[in-house]
Amino acid sequence: MKASHCSLPLHQNLGISSLEMKPLSVLCTFVLLLLFLQGLSEASTNVNEGTNTAALDKKHIYSPKINCKYACSRRCMKVRRKKICMRACGSCCSRCHCVPPGTYGNHQACPCYARLRTHGNKLKCP
Repeated sequence: MKASHCSLPLHQNLGISSLEMKPLSVLCTFVLLLLFLQGLSEASTNVNEGTNTAALDKKHIYSPKINCKYACSRRCMKVRRKKICMRACGSCCSRCHCVPPGTYGNHQACPCYARLRTHGNKLKCP
C-alpha cells in the first residue's frame, strides 16, 4: 500500500496553493540574484582598492632608512657646539630620512632638510 502524501507535489504537502507558490519562487529568485550582484560588486571593489594602493605606492618615493646618528656625527664633525648640532640634525634626519653630504651647505642634495625652519623662520637643520 502506497502512502498518498508522498505522491503529492511539495507545495501541496505544505498546504500552499500553486497560486501562492509562483510569487514565492519569483521572490526567492530575485533575492538570490540580488545576493549574487552584491557579491560581484564587493569583489570588484576589493580589486579596485588593490590597484589604488599600488598607484599610491608609485606616488610616494620611499627613501631607505639611514643611520641618522652616524650621518649627523659626520655632518656635525667640525661644529663647535656638537650637542646642539646633533639634536637639530637628528630631528631633521628623522623627518627627512636624509642628511646632506659634507659638514656645511649642500642643502640641494636633501630638499626636505633645506625646507625645515624654526619658529623664528631660520634654517632648522645644520
